[in-house]
Amino acid sequence: MGMCLSCCGNSAEETNLMPPAEERRRQQLEAAERRQQENESRGVKNLDKVRRQQQRAEEMERREEEAARQGGNPTLRWQAS
Repeated sequence: MGMCLSCCGNSAEETNLMPPAEERRRQQLEAAERRQQENESRGVKNLDKVRRQQQRAEEMERREEEAARQGGNPTLRWQAS
């Protein structure tokens, strides 16, 4: 009777489907890094374009600050004579 049940029962190898703790930690770390990268690029299709726009904005700000320090009033005014 014991022989009949031995083929239907789960073996020790089948019951231990979880990977070792270190392997599981590595997989979790990879998944977290992947999610972080996806969230950073969410909604942005061209990262290089966004970086260039940010650099241009920073350059314009820097120029405006420099002009304000040197010229005092950077705005142009029309004069009618």
